[in-house]
Amino acid sequence: MSLRGPIIIIDDDEDDREMIGAMLEELSLPNAVRYFENGSPALDYLLTTTESPLLILSDINMPIMNGLELRNKIDANPYLKRKSIPFIFLTTSDSHTLVLEAYDGTIQGYFKKCNNFEEGKTHLDLIITYWKLCLHPNNFK
Repeated sequence: MSLRGPIIIIDDDEDDREMIGAMLEELSLPNAVRYFENGSPALDYLLTTTESPLLILSDINMPIMNGLELRNKIDANPYLKRKSIPFIFLTTSDSHTLVLEAYDGTIQGYFKKCNNFEEGKTHLDLIITYWKLCLHPNNFK
């Protein structure tokens, strides 16, 4: 994790990606934003990038590689696990079963997407501010 690193958005819904992007733009963050439609290209990016992302915001239900599968692959890879990138689910599903399954792995949060733009922007601001204030092993380099 790097305080100046990009924010990774993984969501198969183009409208949701655009909405999250607009919220982040209004927050005037200095961080770049990287968008992926599912976990497969996101995993490829994480394995090959020299960037240290600030955090990952991922949907759960996506085709090809869903958010849970991506999280499991990150946990199983020593290189990615050592990067300690905060992994947060941002999804439409508030299924108790999915929440339990998500927390069976190593995640740092599970949030339901907001239907209201301002409320969603407030939630994103809180999540990002928290991680920018949090002491993190990779911030001591």
